[in-house]
Amino acid sequence: MRTLAVSCAALMAPAALAADPGEILVLGRGLAAGPGMPAYGSVLIDGARLAEAGRLETALLDVAGFQQFRRSDSRSANPSAQGATLRALGGNAASRALVTLDGVPVADPFFGHIPFTALAPERLGAVRVTRGGGSGAFASGAVAGTIELLSADRAALPDALVQAEAGSHGSTGLLGGVTADLGGGHASLSGRWDRSDGFWTTPAAQRVPASARAANDGWSLSGRAVVPAGEAEIQARVLLFGDARTLRFKGADSTSEGQDASIRLVSRGAWQVDALAYVQARNFTNIVVSATTFRPTLDQRNTPATGVGGKLELRPPVGDAHLLRLGGDLRRAEGTMFETAFNAATGAVAARRLAGGDQLSAGLFVEDDWTLGELVLTGGARLDHWAIRNGRYESRNAAGAPTLTSKFPDRSDWRVSGRAGLLWRATGALSLRAAAYSNFRLPTLNELYRPFVVFPVTTEANSALKPERLEGVEGGVEFQPLPTMRLALTLFDNRVRDAIANVTVGPNLRQRRNVSAIAARGLEATGALWIGAIDLSGSLAWTHSRVRAGGTAMDGMRPAQVPDLMLSATAAWRPVEGADLSATLRHVGAQYEDDLETDRLPPATTLDLYGRLELRPGLSLTGRAENLFDETVVTRNAGGSIDLGTPRTLWVGLRVER
Repeated sequence: MRTLAVSCAALMAPAALAADPGEILVLGRGLAAGPGMPAYGSVLIDGARLAEAGRLETALLDVAGFQQFRRSDSRSANPSAQGATLRALGGNAASRALVTLDGVPVADPFFGHIPFTALAPERLGAVRVTRGGGSGAFASGAVAGTIELLSADRAALPDALVQAEAGSHGSTGLLGGVTADLGGGHASLSGRWDRSDGFWTTPAAQRVPASARAANDGWSLSGRAVVPAGEAEIQARVLLFGDARTLRFKGADSTSEGQDASIRLVSRGAWQVDALAYVQARNFTNIVVSATTFRPTLDQRNTPATGVGGKLELRPPVGDAHLLRLGGDLRRAEGTMFETAFNAATGAVAARRLAGGDQLSAGLFVEDDWTLGELVLTGGARLDHWAIRNGRYESRNAAGAPTLTSKFPDRSDWRVSGRAGLLWRATGALSLRAAAYSNFRLPTLNELYRPFVVFPVTTEANSALKPERLEGVEGGVEFQPLPTMRLALTLFDNRVRDAIANVTVGPNLRQRRNVSAIAARGLEATGALWIGAIDLSGSLAWTHSRVRAGGTAMDGMRPAQVPDLMLSATAAWRPVEGADLSATLRHVGAQYEDDLETDRLPPATTLDLYGRLELRPGLSLTGRAENLFDETVVTRNAGGSIDLGTPRTLWVGLRVER
């Protein structure tokens, strides 16, 4: 039977990722999720589904409620706008969901976006998405939940793999990897390269001679080793990546690059230990072109940023009924943006600017899962200290003379947060759960210090932004009347207080501000059904999300870029051994570009197809169709200036593995 693409069984997630506690195995993963984890309602995307999707962000759309700031993906979006969020708590470009790779946060230290092009799905064994629920480690950033990327283990990695693809719009892709046993562990090296001449993001009626296709060219190289050390294992990873894109106009080019490294010690002995340390080095450049003169108006020529951090978690032996977690974590981020502004009419240098600073968050956490027969109680608390320091903004004229120099006061504070939940397996077919939680997110350096312009609107930074604070409750039921059928329902009420939003303060002028709250409540449903060689799965999120900002025009309105309805449904069929077919239907409801609901983005429904045929052992022919019926997907509408998402795109490829 084909592995289920999206598991609605929140109760299965820990078991699917855990090892036999009586056997020491080198898995290349962290400690198994505790018995209380299902109280927070996880959804699991398996490795087979990740491989079919081709892109990580495409696979994540199987979990209704996942979204980036805009509907565009990493082929046609500005990288700095690719924040990840859940539960209709969006409204800006920074991630409100905490995304980790084998326990390491992957968000950009300056912007807070996710480098999706660097996170190749074929390197992953599973993704676990927890909407809401707070977080044990690395709490800062998890106000909308967590997305845990888990590397594929040795059993899922072929000794050698090469895959080549060609697609519409002059697109090509090449990926490969080798894996070798290393004592009781293994080492792997993999690479991926994608490029495309690009598709038109500008509607035909709005194109001008300076218009350009959304060309893109990206690569990533990953090395990972897992080595046994007695009862423990050591995991080491290096990730290098680069990405280049052209957006809307000729010369409107952006690049992003990164060099990440991490090392992790996992011990599954009597005292279980999970300790890791990591470093990130990132950079970003971006050229903005005037929509009227088609000259460069801004060159964000350099944005170096670094992130360092680590985590230590201990699980002492306290008896079979309890799983106790004790630990601490640390994350420090720093970055500076250097940019040159030009006169749009003449092209002459108008100003040279820099903005940046650093921030620190450090916390201690304790959590316990208590199993009482068919009832599991879980609860935990965190104490965090955060600091925002060395904030600055400088501007000089073309001659180099200072025109504005601002140094912002350092700030720091303490934050207490926690979560609690229960899981009751009422019958063999019915399970009930409930949870309450709180958490926080620091404003990014970008939100604090860097203003920007998306013509004709200027958005100002705000060095006085406060951290966002999550308060949430939810309850859920899972029903499994048959071994081949599951249904999970969740009702939730989440509120992000002091939410950061781009607030209109004048004609074509916005500022990042804390509003009273973004309040989201709604229903999530996930289901699966197996009928012989056919697998059916689906996910739905209906959310009533509104901004609470008394005294402003946006009070009571929907957050920018947030739909009320999202759904995804997949039908997969394996007619014979070595052949797979699947179809995925997705719908996203209407949403608005701006905080005042003036520029509407209409709903969109798309259909994707995937097929694989094994020609002989180790050799497969693959095919994919994205947006098969060429639905018009509007991703941006600024006063009638429109950008479009991915049109119909067809792919064919060959995959060789042994």
